[in-house]
Amino acid sequence: MSAQAATTYDFVAIGAGPFNLGLGCLADPVEGLSGVVLEQRPDFAWHPGMMLDGATIQVPFLADLVTLADPTSSYSFLAFLKETGRLYSYYIRESFFPLRSEYSEYCRWAAHRLGVRFGHRVVGVRPHEVGYAVATEVDGRPGPTLLTRTLVLGTGTVPHVPQIAGLTEVGLEHPVVHSADYLHRREELRATGSVTVIGSGQSAAEIYRDLLEHAAADELELTWLTRSPRFFPMEYTKLTLELTSPDYARHRRALPADVRERLNREERTLYKGISAELVDDIFDTLYRLRQQRQVQGRGDVPTTLLTDVEVTDAAAVDGQVLVGGCSGRTGDRLEHRTGGLVLATGYRPSTHDFLDEAVRARIATDDLGRYAVAEDYSVDAGRTVFVQNAEEHLTGVLAPDLGMGAFRSSVILNTLCGREVYPVEERIAFQEFGIPDRMRPARGNAPRVEARELLEVAR
Repeated sequence: MSAQAATTYDFVAIGAGPFNLGLGCLADPVEGLSGVVLEQRPDFAWHPGMMLDGATIQVPFLADLVTLADPTSSYSFLAFLKETGRLYSYYIRESFFPLRSEYSEYCRWAAHRLGVRFGHRVVGVRPHEVGYAVATEVDGRPGPTLLTRTLVLGTGTVPHVPQIAGLTEVGLEHPVVHSADYLHRREELRATGSVTVIGSGQSAAEIYRDLLEHAAADELELTWLTRSPRFFPMEYTKLTLELTSPDYARHRRALPADVRERLNREERTLYKGISAELVDDIFDTLYRLRQQRQVQGRGDVPTTLLTDVEVTDAAAVDGQVLVGGCSGRTGDRLEHRTGGLVLATGYRPSTHDFLDEAVRARIATDDLGRYAVAEDYSVDAGRTVFVQNAEEHLTGVLAPDLGMGAFRSSVILNTLCGREVYPVEERIAFQEFGIPDRMRPARGNAPRVEARELLEVAR
């Protein structure tokens, strides 16, 4: 990804998360293509507040920055292991799933090898005769303004704090922590003597498991509340994983908007549940700790797990947080006192406030103001603005899935270059989505049934 003699880049990628980082790595060897990746943070950091000891990522190492687009890339995870002297150890370990800290280290290695411009905060993007002018700020002072023909927006997601009445006021007096900052404030939470975790996904489960030993040692009263009807595991069977395929992406995009919205809810277990191994480990740990305490005559583990509870309000009372909620099934009211709250309530797409109005006017949106993302991941008619992980409302699980990052980058780079730089698989799934043409009745022989009607029947 060598810079041209001119000051105009073919692309500027804003944000150096795994997706834009992968784009930059795949662009690097493409002759004649110039680009730069900008990141406002001083260095690469991937979910640093959840870098728990021993935690692994939830996709195989093949879903690295580049391999599924170019298995020969020098930016692959295996190349990183070889350079750092750990390839044989990883081979002997016999696990497809890298440690979370190891994956973050790998991305940092790739970012520095690529030459990501860290510490460059984008403060404005406006139209320019060549395409766009990207104004930056470095160390709080005006930085360089970069000219580019195209933009790739990959600024990731931001922590989501639900609208809970009184929560803001409580947060001024007590530790109310989003899971994104958990490790940074873990000791503060423990010191309260009682912690409540709110959420149903992997982060909530990991935090609960991390605090459980302290509860068993009588250092902490630990509660886990979730709105979900059960502590459900992520679906990880092989035919289900074919839903993370370009085949399914095309099928899903063609569905009516209301059907896609329903699927967004129904497919959450594909990527917003808990790994089955962790669910079992939590149960086994609870069993072990209960048995130990009973032998010691100390009673049960001071912990409570509750499903089907929606938290509705919070208030500061007598040095604690009074959490209010209700049961989704019975409507019964819940009141619970705790010292600290951990909100494992997920993330939402970040807004691109640095885009000026003239740039925003070029971008297509749907009725809810979300990006109308085309199949090549562009969001404007001229195909000069692309997005990464901003199409969850269209493709569901595929948008945040690390395994689809190299595929999406390949599509974007092929569009930028006007040719096939990286071959893109048109079909990988054994199963077919939707009714294939060979199985449709002859025209006029049967009425068409709308997809929404079929879903109602299936339900």
